[in-house]
Amino acid sequence: MKIADLYIRVSTDEQADKGYSQRSQEEFLRKYCEINNLSIRKVIFEDHSAKTFNRPEWKRYLVELRKHKCQADFVLFLKWDRFSRNAGDAYQMINLLRKLGVEPQAIEQPLDLSIPENKMMLAFYLAAPEVENDRRALNVIHGMRRARKEGRYMGLAPIGYSNKTDEAGRKYIAPEEKQAKVLQWAFSQIAEGVFNTEQVYKMAKGKGFSGTKGLFWFAIRNPIYCGKIFIPKYKDEESCFVKGSHEPIISEALYYQVQDVLDGRKRHYRLKVVSNASLPLRGFLICPKCNKLLTGSASKGMTKYYSYYHCTDGCSCRYRADNVNTIFSAELKKYIPRPEMIELFKITLSEAWYDQTNHLQDDSKQLQLQIKEYEDKLSYIRELLSSRQLEPADFREMKAEYSAKLEKLEAKLSATNHDKLDFNGLLTKGVNNLLKLDYVYETGDIEKKREVISSMYPEKMTFDGFSVRTNRINEVARLIYSMDVGSSENKNRTSGNNSSLSCEVGMARFELATSWSQTRRDNRATLHPELLNLYYTI
Repeated sequence: MKIADLYIRVSTDEQADKGYSQRSQEEFLRKYCEINNLSIRKVIFEDHSAKTFNRPEWKRYLVELRKHKCQADFVLFLKWDRFSRNAGDAYQMINLLRKLGVEPQAIEQPLDLSIPENKMMLAFYLAAPEVENDRRALNVIHGMRRARKEGRYMGLAPIGYSNKTDEAGRKYIAPEEKQAKVLQWAFSQIAEGVFNTEQVYKMAKGKGFSGTKGLFWFAIRNPIYCGKIFIPKYKDEESCFVKGSHEPIISEALYYQVQDVLDGRKRHYRLKVVSNASLPLRGFLICPKCNKLLTGSASKGMTKYYSYYHCTDGCSCRYRADNVNTIFSAELKKYIPRPEMIELFKITLSEAWYDQTNHLQDDSKQLQLQIKEYEDKLSYIRELLSSRQLEPADFREMKAEYSAKLEKLEAKLSATNHDKLDFNGLLTKGVNNLLKLDYVYETGDIEKKREVISSMYPEKMTFDGFSVRTNRINEVARLIYSMDVGSSENKNRTSGNNSSLSCEVGMARFELATSWSQTRRDNRATLHPELLNLYYTI
């Protein structure tokens, strides 16, 4: 009686689609052996793809055959696609099995391989599953590209989104509230440039970001968050972006602004994240001796640690941190306006704001001109291509470059046309918050304190042991302070001094000496909406 080994292989998709269960295959094979009077030596179960012979159970079976040859006459399987789906690999494996004294055979597609003509039939049996796999893969690729072109996101939702299914059974992605808010915050922080990307990632982790650092970097580069879906290059089709059907988390303008920061096209001064809460001014102070930035550290005393701002590289400049912090807090309080001046502040700032926003129409026209310029360039290179004056490869490269720039300009134009700032609401809330500036600074955490400092003082400060000096402060704060001090001085003047109402005011330590009227004129040319953001977010 001849001996046979039974090989039963199935993959998950085949079992679901065609019913190729292991029990069903075993039943057919055992019945075949019973009818043909074959003794079953062992049954091999495999749950692996047939694209290659790199299968765990099959590799163990070959090792056993090499150790003990001629223990079986046949290795039986249901069909040839259970054996292999790759014709080249199958021929090599058949030759190997024959050398080991085993004849492979499919009970539903029997072939006598000693007859040369039957090898043609074997090629068909082996090639058909391979062709089926390739066709299925091609259909999947085309189907996914078509879905992407229609704006549908394919696959597992990126962080900040979750996979959903609508009533019609169509799958889509929707923002996941918690992670989406953290990502919105992270994009805005990177665009502002106050902290570098590594620091923003660490702060995002503290706010609840659940991904790794690599996932964070991938997210801030992913256009999916501004509503764009990237379609990669395929054959003769160029790569492109399409508008997604999902809800964006951020605007296109913010996305491209972040990309400019990451690519180094926008340079910002980046602050260091301070871990010691007693050193909020670290990175803001300049050494009065060597003009380097003062750092900070803590030294252990007899009973506790004492923090100091100090210079490096041999410079002896060193100040007690608590003394410097106290002096700075006192100086900061001088920029808190008197409540009775609030309405005057609003009127003056409104005048400066509306003077400043007059240029927005010109900016919009400039963007439209740039868009028209790139559209003309695209039209021109198309004409060159049609007249064979430009190679197709050069055309594709130039088209990709112009299209990317055109898309960014259109995003900026769209943001200019649609982003309407509620200036009156922002001004009211901002000035009211400015009234409690000292409270916000003294009770805030280290991040909030440094946010206040960086917004109030865009340039570095110098501490000489007694006072803090700076060349420039936030234009909004300077305007309010100058008006407040000017009004206070006017109350103390006699009627004989009316001609001096626009006299020089300001604090020498902050080098703010300027007239009220001159300050108003200067700030009308330099007032920007972001200068009010500090007071809005306090």
